[in-house]
Amino acid sequence: MGSRRRPAPSGFDRGASAAVCVLSAAAAALGALPATSAVAAPHDDSKAEVDRLYQEAERATEAYDKADESAGQLHRQVSDAQDRIARQQQRINTMRDALGSLAGAQYRSGGIDPTVALLFSDDPADYLDKASVLDRITTQQAGQLKDLQEAMRELAQERTEAAGHLAELERSRKAVATHKKTVERKLAKARQLLNQMPLAERASFDRASRSTREDIPDLGAGVPSSGRAAAAVAAAHSALGKPYIWGANGPGGFDCSGLMQWSYAHAGVHLPRTSQEQRYAGHQIPLSQAQPGDLVVYRSDASHVGMYVGNGQVIHAPYPGAPVRYDPVGMMPISSVTRV
Repeated sequence: MGSRRRPAPSGFDRGASAAVCVLSAAAAALGALPATSAVAAPHDDSKAEVDRLYQEAERATEAYDKADESAGQLHRQVSDAQDRIARQQQRINTMRDALGSLAGAQYRSGGIDPTVALLFSDDPADYLDKASVLDRITTQQAGQLKDLQEAMRELAQERTEAAGHLAELERSRKAVATHKKTVERKLAKARQLLNQMPLAERASFDRASRSTREDIPDLGAGVPSSGRAAAAVAAAHSALGKPYIWGANGPGGFDCSGLMQWSYAHAGVHLPRTSQEQRYAGHQIPLSQAQPGDLVVYRSDASHVGMYVGNGQVIHAPYPGAPVRYDPVGMMPISSVTRV
């Protein structure tokens, strides 16, 4: 996510994995600087290690975002299943009550053999009328009993499926916690290494970012490919200067993929959560044909993503400590360009 420039002209090695922009940003923050830094050779190893940690954090962030999204979906499925189970149980209770009423009526009216009852009846015609009603009740009771049995089978199936969703939800929550710990561990180690660098070198690593609206570069006269792309670009511009927060998709902070998802949501388009998935959210085009609003995905693992805004610039959430900002489109290796 983090797009630190290598102490050389290009940005730091960001976009480690298609990890959710969250991870991407985290990883980018840690692994943004290439190992080929031109400053302070004695510290090249530290810079390379920071870069590696950032990339690994990005990958973990991607996994975190995906697991977190899955947990959210599973939670909704479990909630829906519980609602269906409650409604089905109420239906079964109602059917049981109806069957109980029918059984009671039948018991009260049919306590002796029908032939004997007819012989002793004061009004045989009245008795036959009642017997006909009882036959209909018996037929109705049999149908309702069948319906009750089917409802109970459905309820048992619903409960089995709900139990499966609950177990899967628990596994997903554990995965979220594991990935979160991994991200935090990688980022903490990277910060420790950065703090050990001489101030001048650290300043070079954490170059001043163009993070204010006054610092908007010349974006040229590029025209978005569609109205929704234009709306997404406008939303991304409005997020300029917001902090990078791994795992966040706005509005107070963003990771790389979170910024893209949030921006396109303002255009009425739902993008997947991770940069790896966003890579396939549209059709891919050559970089030479990029227009404002297109998604630029970085690294072979698609771990970082930004939005092309024209004149060779992208806007993105780089890495922890670096706010949403503009950077050259070639700040790191590009794996694909996607038009949504």
